[in-house]
Amino acid sequence: MSHNSTILGIESSCDDTAAAVIHNGVILSNVMATQDVHRKYGGVVPELASRAHQSNIIPVIDEALKIANMSLQNIDAIAVTQGPGLMGSLIVGLNTAKGLSIALNKPLIGVNHLQAHVAALFIDHQVEFPMLCLLVSGGHTQLIMVESFDQMNIVGNTIDDAVGEAFDKGAKLMNLGYPGGPIISKLAENGNPNTYSFPDSQTSNLDFSFSGIKTSLLYFLRKQIETDPQFLEQEISSVCASYQKCLIDMLCKRLTKGIKQFNPKSIGLVGGVSANQPLRAEFAKIALKYNIPSYIPKFEYCTDNAAMIAIAGSFLHQTDRHLKISDLPYTRS
Repeated sequence: MSHNSTILGIESSCDDTAAAVIHNGVILSNVMATQDVHRKYGGVVPELASRAHQSNIIPVIDEALKIANMSLQNIDAIAVTQGPGLMGSLIVGLNTAKGLSIALNKPLIGVNHLQAHVAALFIDHQVEFPMLCLLVSGGHTQLIMVESFDQMNIVGNTIDDAVGEAFDKGAKLMNLGYPGGPIISKLAENGNPNTYSFPDSQTSNLDFSFSGIKTSLLYFLRKQIETDPQFLEQEISSVCASYQKCLIDMLCKRLTKGIKQFNPKSIGLVGGVSANQPLRAEFAKIALKYNIPSYIPKFEYCTDNAAMIAIAGSFLHQTDRHLKISDLPYTRS
């Protein structure tokens, strides 16, 4: 499939404002402004997120064009996240894209945020289809059978929290700060992952459930601290390593089950949590065990970014799937 076009991608679904330019299938720029304002609240505050997007979005687009050595006149179409995400955040990106589309008289392309995470794999890989893809992020945990860019079927979903939330809430229970995933992962490096065990919520099919493990962590910590108030200070690394190991085991168990059930040609790992090194290592072991090609995006394409929106937009642009300005939907997860 040729990508003979220049697409500006805009992403604002949560708390990162991002813009990227892709030209003939090659990413020329990928710029992001992260919002530090949420750290003190221990989670994303939607109202603050949308305000920060309003401040960041024009400078970020400007920077992406400068790095790509392009002007707005060079752009063939504008791709923007239309959902799922936080409504206030999505609206900032959508309205900016809509304004540019009208002003430049260029097509507008609405991109599904989750489909874009999968499309991030196509930036640097020639993917063998069908691919079984594990999508792990702050808001979503899914197993997706990918037949082609156009055909993706969700075969496993979380019935409660996403794995990213399980990391964040676990970190909150240990007073470690936000976002929890990178902090837990860092502390886990010095711990023994086999010291403590936490339960895997039993699901009958390929679905995930992460609410039980957080509750068990809460009761475990409460009990230990009652006996020894210094417990967490002394054992923090091993508690983090054990908790992380259990979350990764839960993900890998369903992935392995999915490989046996669907017999895919390849496997993929995408989403913000795919930046987790121990998860990447376990994913590589599974690929080796089943002798199957595996793909993970570069770190910069794992978390929410606009390069994935731009490449998804370039696929959609080729098949003329453009939005009507008057009919601009957005969804909330």
